[in-house]
Amino acid sequence: MTYRHDIAHVGHVELLTPTPEKSLRFFVDVLGLTENGTSGDSVYLRTWDDYEHHTVKLTAHHTSGIRRTALRTISQEALDTLVTEIEKTGRGSGWIDGDAGIGDTYLFTDPDGHEFELYWESEHYRPPEELRPSLKNQAQRYPGRGVCVRRLDHVNFLGADVAANTEFLMDTLGARTTEQIVLDDGTVSGRWLHFANKTYDIVYSGDWTGTTGRLHHIAFATDTREDILRAADIALENDVFIETGPHKHAIQQTFFLYVYEPGGNRIELCNPGARLILAPDWEPITWTEAERAKGQAWGLKTIESFHTHGTPPVDEPAAR
Repeated sequence: MTYRHDIAHVGHVELLTPTPEKSLRFFVDVLGLTENGTSGDSVYLRTWDDYEHHTVKLTAHHTSGIRRTALRTISQEALDTLVTEIEKTGRGSGWIDGDAGIGDTYLFTDPDGHEFELYWESEHYRPPEELRPSLKNQAQRYPGRGVCVRRLDHVNFLGADVAANTEFLMDTLGARTTEQIVLDDGTVSGRWLHFANKTYDIVYSGDWTGTTGRLHHIAFATDTREDILRAADIALENDVFIETGPHKHAIQQTFFLYVYEPGGNRIELCNPGARLILAPDWEPITWTEAERAKGQAWGLKTIESFHTHGTPPVDEPAAR
């Protein structure tokens, strides 16, 4: 089977917060991101090993959540091809001028209402003198501040229909499944998708509240597993709410910590993050309901808020 390869990677996300100043301090002081400009109610932030203008666009809003997820294509031709495929589905929203550091951008939504953008042209980051690294193959000087996350690893959406959302990305963007959870009744309750050699870039988890268009979490990768343990101490010292961890996922084998940033958005810190997948004929790994009931890799149960907490928030009593 021949697979398309038109998406290079997840470029950046726009995250909404009702507490912009507190959220900004979390990303800068706790996670170690660097500010790289502002626009209106938004601040551009970057991880130290990101080659592009920004990793997160943090925007003040009346509630929390994710406004948009950006995917960079491998070429202008790939971008044009994908736009043609998306427009056939009726889910395209059209072209807009690119945000800071990127060129013309095409918007579309998945069946759940999550908004995506596609772009090709990208301005590679050129650090000011005080952020210039000693090694010229590194985008920016290592900040030595907070957790010092290296890069944006993946985005996990909550979805009312995991199968419909993931099949849409597979059919239009060429995404492929590496792992999935299938319940006894045949329902796909979770699916991990990738575009290139990472084991996952985009994840969909079933939203137990039945709500559409919510964010489960965005994830940042660290250099070492020890960084995750240190991150827990840093979170503790900075009054950051720890939801669960550190421990290890069975699916994708990620060592992780889940925290809530001050605006309420769930943030995952992970190592190694997505692994590398080298097999061109990889067959999706399917986990059963009984296997997932065992909990995480080391037998810890998955906490209830994992299936209900998302942003923007909804009334928990509505959860199924």
